[in-house]
Order: sequence, then structure tokens, then C-alpha cells
Amino acid sequence: MIQSLQKLFTFDEYLDFLETQPENIRYELHDGDIIQMPPPSGKHEQIVAFLTMMLGYECLRLKLNYGIPKTATVKPEKKMSGYYPDVLLMNFSNLGNEPLWEKQSILSKPASIPLVIEVVSTNWRDDYHKKFADYEEMGIQEYWIVDYAALGSKELIGDPKQPTITIYSLSDEGEYRSKQFRGDNRIESPTFPDLNLTVEQIFSVRY
Repeated sequence: MIQSLQKLFTFDEYLDFLETQPENIRYELHDGDIIQMPPPSGKHEQIVAFLTMMLGYECLRLKLNYGIPKTATVKPEKKMSGYYPDVLLMNFSNLGNEPLWEKQSILSKPASIPLVIEVVSTNWRDDYHKKFADYEEMGIQEYWIVDYAALGSKELIGDPKQPTITIYSLSDEGEYRSKQFRGDNRIESPTFPDLNLTVEQIFSVRY
């Protein structure tokens, strides 16, 4: 269950709070609310590990100056929020423009974040609504929602519900355009157009 502390926090207060907490418990800041995130399932972590490995390999193969940090925070510049995406693709070339990076591994510039991935847990509304809106407003070019347990609403993933990967890409107008993939569909990533993975492979964690 997601727990919220009954007080609005600034981003700096949130960072101070994190320093007092054990490392094995994750908290995010949602519009001033500090939210304790639910512990991930084993399946969740398998998918995160698999995607991290596959995208890391593509970065090496394409000689992209990108990497996947372990715990970097995404901070929408104009909001009292801070998120830990399940997978965050980081552009090393833009880190010099990040004012908080050197001391606190915080990213706020869209040029630093080519792609983010959220693997859906019980707090699926955050992924489909709050984080969707904030990542879009920030100008992050590509956002995946990996809903392996079909937790999203029927309106979002269809009726009957089935495991779905939704890939959002930013249009020239600054709005996300979505495409959904299921079963043996090969996913289509603007960042990695040659990525040869089906939804079934990702959900079953196999090559």
C-alpha cells in the first residue's frame, strides 16, 4: 500500500528526509507529498533487469554516449516532485548542464533524459496519469509504461485487459503520441529503432 506523510514538503526538505531513511525503502515526492513506494515484486525486478541489460547493449552497439544509472532522481523543474523511474536512460553529454547532478544525482533537463520506463505496480495511476503528465511537460522524448500484470484500467489498456507495453513519443507540438504493443508484437522505440524485442520476450524475460 502506498503511504503518504501528512505534510507538504519542498524538494530540499524531501532530500533532507531521504538522508534519514534506510536505503532499502524508496520514497518519491508527488506535488509536495512524500510517498513511500510499494516494494517491487520479483517479476517486476526481473523485467527491470532485462530491459536495463538490453538497452545497455544497444547503447554500446550504437556507440551512444548514454548510460543507465542505478538511483538517479528525475525532478520536474517547476514542481515539488521527484521520481525514481524503473529504468532511466541518461545522456552523459548533457550532465554539465545539470545544476544538481554532481552532488545529488538529480536530473531536470529533458536533454539529459532521452527515455524513461516505468514498470507498473499497484500504484499504476501514477504511471499512467501523474508521471505521464510530468514527463510530457518536461519534454522527455520517450516514455514506456510496461504493464505486465494488466493493472491499468480498461480505458487505458483495452477490454478485456491484457498485458500491454505503451510507448509514448513526443510530437513536434510537445504532446505524447502513444502506440501499444501486446503478445508477439515487436515493440517500436524511436530511440532504438533496431531493437528486436517482442512484448512476450520482455514479459517472459527471454532472448
